[in-house]
Parts: sequence; C-alpha cells; structure tokens
Amino acid sequence: MWRHIASNALTMLIVAIFLLGGLILWGQTEYSAEGPLEEQICLRVERGSNVNRVSKTLEDQGAITSGMLLRVGMDYADLTGDLKAGSYLVPAKSTMKDIADIITRGGASTCGTEIVYRIGVTQLSNLVRELDPATSTYIEKAKFDPAAEEAPAEYLDVRDRADTRFRIAVAEGVTSWQIVEGLKRISLLDGDVSEVPAEGSLAPQSYEVKKGDKREELLAEMAERQDSILAEAWENRVEGLPVNSPEEALILASLIEKETGVAEERRQVASVFVNRLRLGMKLQTDPAVIYGITLGQGVLGRGLRRSELRAATPYNTYVIDALTPTPIANPGRASIEAALDPDSTDYIFFVADGTGGHAFAVTLAEHNANVARWRQIEAERAAD
Repeated sequence: MWRHIASNALTMLIVAIFLLGGLILWGQTEYSAEGPLEEQICLRVERGSNVNRVSKTLEDQGAITSGMLLRVGMDYADLTGDLKAGSYLVPAKSTMKDIADIITRGGASTCGTEIVYRIGVTQLSNLVRELDPATSTYIEKAKFDPAAEEAPAEYLDVRDRADTRFRIAVAEGVTSWQIVEGLKRISLLDGDVSEVPAEGSLAPQSYEVKKGDKREELLAEMAERQDSILAEAWENRVEGLPVNSPEEALILASLIEKETGVAEERRQVASVFVNRLRLGMKLQTDPAVIYGITLGQGVLGRGLRRSELRAATPYNTYVIDALTPTPIANPGRASIEAALDPDSTDYIFFVADGTGGHAFAVTLAEHNANVARWRQIEAERAAD
C-alpha cells in the first residue's frame, strides 16, 4: 500500500512540476507579448510611488492585462527597486517588459508638462504646455511675460513637480547679450557668466535643462552646436562666394537673419547681398546700422535718424562697402546655409512688400516702383 501511495505522490509531483513549468512559460510569454493598449498614453509615476500603485494605474488605463504579472516579472528581473518618478510616454501595444524598462530606466520625462523659457528678440516669455499623447502635440496651458505679469497658477502648480520638464528656447536673431541677460533671469539655472560670448557664436535652438544647470555650461553647449552647424555648412558651400572664411560667412548669415523672418526668402536675400558684394556695392541694411548704435544690448525702439544713416561707423553699411566687422546677431542654421548656398539671381534690391516679406528687383527703376508701393501701404496703414 505504501508503495502505491508513494507512486501516486510521485505522479502528482511530476504533474505539479509540469504545471508549474507551463505556468512559468505562459507568464514569460505573456510578459513579453504585445499589450492591449490601443493608443499611447502618458503615465505619471509620482515621487514615492511603488510598483503596486503603478501596476494598478496601468491596469485601469488598459495598458496591461495583469498587474500581478507585471509585479512578478519586475521582481524576477530585480527591477522593483528601480522605479523612477516622472511622466513617461507608453506607446500603443507596449509589452509589460517594455513598460518595466520605461518606468525604471530613468532620465528625463518623455511626456506630461513642460515649461519653456523663450528668449526672444524683444522679451523673455514663459510657456507652460502639456503633451497630448493621442496626437503627440503640445497643448498650451499658460503663457506670460515674467517681467510684466504675475506667474499664473498653471505655472506655479507645476514648477516644482518632479516630473516637469524644462526647456530653454533661443529665438533666431537674438544677440549674445540678450541670451546672457535672459539666462540670468531664469532662476532655474545656477552660476554666473564671466563674459558675453562673441556675437554670432551661439546656436539659437531649443535646449533641455534641469534645475541647477550652470549657465556657463549651457553657453558652452550653444557655442559647440553653432561651431558644428557652421563647419558643416562651410564644408558644403557653393563655389565662387565673396566670403573668404567661416567667420565672414557667419557675419553674412547674421545680416540675412535680421533682414527677413520669412523662411522662403532667406536664399533670395542672401543672393542680393552676395551680388552686391561681388559688384562692390554697399549692402545698405538697416539692422547693421541699428547694431552699431545698440551693440546688441536691447532693441532700438524707434526708426533710424538721417544722421545715423550718414554716420561713419564700422556697422553703417550705407557708408562702408563691405561686411560688418562682426555678426550682428546669432543666426540660425537656415540663414547660415542660405549664406553659403544662396539662390542664383540677378537681384540687387529688395524692400518690404506689406505682407511681412519683400519685393525684389534687378534694376533701380523696378526698385523705386517697389518702394513707392511700400510707401503707399505705409500711408494707408497710418491713416487707418
């Protein structure tokens, strides 16, 4: 009888082992299988949260089929203690294994709320926006000028949250002085700036930052990016340009940047300046004259006077018949590329056309007609 009992027990043990093996195999397969999520979501992991709470949230949002299986899988992979606070974009059909990696990998949040400090030509503005995971686009929640307005509740509510991302967006055409002054006013950053970087040497782009980042280090990153952009554009420049060095190309790019805000016009404006340089003509560009007055420290805020257009300064392109001695702003990639690969035209004149763009001309007669139309537009606007 004992032999019979032992035989049955052994059989049951073998069956149990097979069942356990099958369960483990099923669990491994399910853990790595495509998930049920139909559309990507933004998962927020609170500071001090745990895997139990996160797995329940994922279950409620339909991202996983079993919170218990996620917890077991993370425990088996020794990931339970690696949970990181933040907001994370979970793509549709993500596996539990993928999700476990997303919430334990660390690094910057990939969705949720973002505060953007924008350094513009005329002001510094703060923008609060939130990513809509369904469309992968940001929705503006608040925008204000910190120099003139009180910070709204939408900004104060998220400024100190652990999962809020921070970004500094530098507009094309700002001066190095404006960038430094803007960085000084962003309390998120730390450290002093010993000197204003050379004009034109900073890349006007978007930079992700975090609390405590050093201002000097951020300026160094901007300079490194601009060096890289300029080197690439110089390597790909067209033949026969009247610029003899990357430094001269940067000066020309800054003039193009300040003359037009219309992306499609940059290469046309570049062609006018290139044609004038080839002909030995004066560039006659107002932004350069303005820079000679302000030296990039703020906005002139008024029209140019006749005396200023006649004054003999290194930046008065109505007097000098060459490029200015330095850039007059920090040009973006598009203007640098336009300076080194302009359109092939015969244009040597342009004037505003009333739409935000310019009217281009080959002859002085054509240009005078364009100027007359612009004066009429100005008069009509003044009357209105």
